[in-house]
Amino acid sequence: MGFEGGSGKEGGGAGARFRFLTRRKQVDSDRVRNRGGYYQLAKALSVPELVAIGVGATIGAGVYVLVGTVAREHAGPALAISFLIAGIAAALSAFCYAELASRCPSAGSAYHYSYICVGEGVAWLIGWALILEYTIGGAAVARGISPNLALFFGGQDSLPSFLARAHIPGTDIVVDPCAAVLVLIVIGLLCLGIKKSSFVQAIVTAANVCVLLFVIIAGGYIGFQTGWVGYTVNDGYFPYGVNGVLAGSATVFFSYIGFDSVASTAEEVKNPRRDLPLGIATSVSICCLLYMMVSVVIVGLVPYFAMDPDTPIASVFARNDMQWAVYVITSGAVLALCSALMGSLLPQPRILMAMARDGLLPSFFSDVNKRTQVPVKSTILTGIFAASLAFFMDVSQLAGMVSVGTLLAFTIVAVSILILRYVPPDEVPLPSSLRESIESVSFRYSVRQNNAEKTDPIGIKNSDQNQRDVSSQAIIKESVEYPLMVKDNNQDDSNEQTRRRKAAWSITSICVGVVFVTTAASYSFLPVFVRYLACSIGGLLVLGGLVVLSWIDQDDGRHKFGHAGGFICPFVPFLPVCCILVNAYLLVNLGAGTWLRVSSWLLVGVLVYLFYGRSHSSLTDVVYVPAAHVDEIYKTSENVV
Repeated sequence: MGFEGGSGKEGGGAGARFRFLTRRKQVDSDRVRNRGGYYQLAKALSVPELVAIGVGATIGAGVYVLVGTVAREHAGPALAISFLIAGIAAALSAFCYAELASRCPSAGSAYHYSYICVGEGVAWLIGWALILEYTIGGAAVARGISPNLALFFGGQDSLPSFLARAHIPGTDIVVDPCAAVLVLIVIGLLCLGIKKSSFVQAIVTAANVCVLLFVIIAGGYIGFQTGWVGYTVNDGYFPYGVNGVLAGSATVFFSYIGFDSVASTAEEVKNPRRDLPLGIATSVSICCLLYMMVSVVIVGLVPYFAMDPDTPIASVFARNDMQWAVYVITSGAVLALCSALMGSLLPQPRILMAMARDGLLPSFFSDVNKRTQVPVKSTILTGIFAASLAFFMDVSQLAGMVSVGTLLAFTIVAVSILILRYVPPDEVPLPSSLRESIESVSFRYSVRQNNAEKTDPIGIKNSDQNQRDVSSQAIIKESVEYPLMVKDNNQDDSNEQTRRRKAAWSITSICVGVVFVTTAASYSFLPVFVRYLACSIGGLLVLGGLVVLSWIDQDDGRHKFGHAGGFICPFVPFLPVCCILVNAYLLVNLGAGTWLRVSSWLLVGVLVYLFYGRSHSSLTDVVYVPAAHVDEIYKTSENVV
């Protein structure tokens, strides 16, 4: 039995120089947390609080606008079907999140999962992209509150002077004090503790849901009185055809983004194995149901081509002599934005904390306040940065960047499910402080093998102490020949290694094939022959990978990975592969300008990682040991102590 040093030092071949990118950390357990020496977050959340966080972060003011835009331009009266298709697509990611959240209930969400399943390099990029997403998302939401809030004071420019937007002379900058103040208020609330902040968010979310229920009930009453004129148009139920419905579902898919905020609070959930899957599933279901019911009512009250693209819901009630309802709907939009603001600012401090715990960011971000049991320093810094953006910048042009982080996270979570099921990590990184216990166990197994085989475990006679030391410290040969899989440890079970190798290449084939298919389907400027060729090659790669994964058995180690006994994602490998396809397609279609801006941010992240994170990672001085021997090593360590 040999163990592998986890140092990030360069040496050996080209693969060895980049091995730090594939370092994977251990699933958090009570033993790991106790050794980590950091304060824990408060265990205060249950299913109702999780549902409030998920629904509040998901249902923003977009529903008050999207129904008009999508109905006019894409779906027509079939808008509810577009929301249903988008909800099913979001549910694919929700299933993947639910299993990983229940197995790995720690702060960090997709960053945490990818660090455990894929590797440090990918995890860093996901974490860095999520930082951008939540910062810009929070600032954009805050900038959207002040115009809606101004309507209660008489119009767009009627806010009190100290809160009103103002133009800085000689520049194109329009400052928004109201947005900055709102961000700081939310940050102050989050610093009080997760229990208090989740209670306030539950109240705001409940009020927003009540407004949507008012729209459904009052709108339904009007519809029965007027005969549902929106469904009597001559163009039929599908005026833009099936393609229009699908295009509409791609647009409204982004209205489901937000349920991942539930996963970011995993460490603060009382019973994560039960409550996290329930919280995620219930949040997505409630949002989908509300979206569909609002759509059915609104498109039935007025012909789709006559809907106001900016204020579709309010204008429908105004046409039916219910001017007072405009204030109720505006209140709902403000409440939805406030809840979404809380949902945007809640996860980021926890992701920063998780990255700092792993050594990829300074320890400043990992500090947890003893009294409130939240990462106060990270929360305050996040608030200052988001408030500054909201005050000085019109972030609407950067809004597309918000989607990149979420879609990348959704994609890597689905890939992580495939890795967990077929090639889960079978090596565990242990701190170098346990090296004596590790060598003791290693030598013990070497002696057993020597007695059984009457030969040296590594093929060399051991006649003295020095030779025994060499045996006990035998290092696993470095091998980076097979992507997305742990190294071949020269195990006796060669069939298992062959199965893992096939699974690893199949997952890689699926990922490469998805890139080919989505690129060919999206880039219409490419020659037709090139598009068909790329689509054919990609389709074969995806289909071939799926066939192999369906044919071979899943890894037995999946039953012991993380906290077993929680939610299990169904229909693997088909469901995760469909999830990867959907999210990759949406990523490819975000536009060149968005990708150029995101690439600049990711490039900054790469530099930060290379000059700080890589060398300060908690995995720079660890020893990787087979997972089957971890408990024995810890017991030996306790006996030594």
